[in-house]
Amino acid sequence: MTESRTVHVLIHGRVQGVGFRAWTQHQAELHGLKGWVRNRRDGSVEAVFSGPEDLVEATLKACGQGPRGSVVERIERVDGGREAAGPFERFEVRATG
Repeated sequence: MTESRTVHVLIHGRVQGVGFRAWTQHQAELHGLKGWVRNRRDGSVEAVFSGPEDLVEATLKACGQGPRGSVVERIERVDGGREAAGPFERFEVRATG
C-alpha cells in the first residue's frame, strides 16, 4: 500500500467554462480521492487531492490533459496552508474562491 498524500494545486490555462471542475471531481472519485476543486477569480482552477500517493499522482497526470475543450498550460503545486487541511469526507466542488 502506498503512503497517503495531500496535494494542493493551481491549474492554469483554459480551464474555466469547459466543465473542468465536474471532470476533476469525476477523476478524483474514480481514483477514490478526497478533497475539493473550485474556480479562482484569476481564471485558474484550484484543487486539493488527498489519498494514496500513486492515485494522487495519477489524478494529477490526468489533470494535465484535462477534459475536452480545455488547454492546461501548467499545474503549480502550492503550500497547502489552511485551505489544504483535512481530513476530507469526500471530493466536492466548491464555490469560486
